[in-house]
Amino acid sequence: MDYNEFASESEEKNYTIFAFTENKVGLLNRIIIIFTRRHINIESITVSESEVRGVYRYTIIIRSKLETVEKLVKQIAKQVDVLRASFYPEEATVFQELAMYKIPMSSIVNASEVEKIVRDSHARILTVDPEYIIIEKTGHQEETQELFEKLAPFGILQFVRSGRVAITKHMKDLRTYLREQAEAYS
Repeated sequence: MDYNEFASESEEKNYTIFAFTENKVGLLNRIIIIFTRRHINIESITVSESEVRGVYRYTIIIRSKLETVEKLVKQIAKQVDVLRASFYPEEATVFQELAMYKIPMSSIVNASEVEKIVRDSHARILTVDPEYIIIEKTGHQEETQELFEKLAPFGILQFVRSGRVAITKHMKDLRTYLREQAEAYS
């Protein structure tokens, strides 16, 4: 893919870095050190098992210049337990975040008002307890923040937002890449 079609070399923008790895102790630390040494802030990081059993996907979001991201990905790829590392501009991925909001029941005078906010925000109620209500929202950070602001007058007891989960828009799957890599080393 030609990343230059999305950004100029000097423009800072959000990039999604994917690293596919074996599940080894200390690997997360080694990857984080790559960013720390270069004084690059990680906006979001999530790790989960991928579509290939035993292979884990790191999804790392940073705001940087193209040249810097290219260097970072090369350094990540050099790690022994990394099977593949790549990066994509935001435009080449589909992504979401999950947010949860805990609101005290004592602050809800008009339950229909909260229900309307939840419905209009395309969120859902996860738990209703005599003391609190828990609401869940998936979407982009701007959307979860907007719901936070709408719920703030009710008194938010707890709020959490996950790191970004993302997949690429291109069609090549991980199994194909791993098979091609194995053939190249044979």
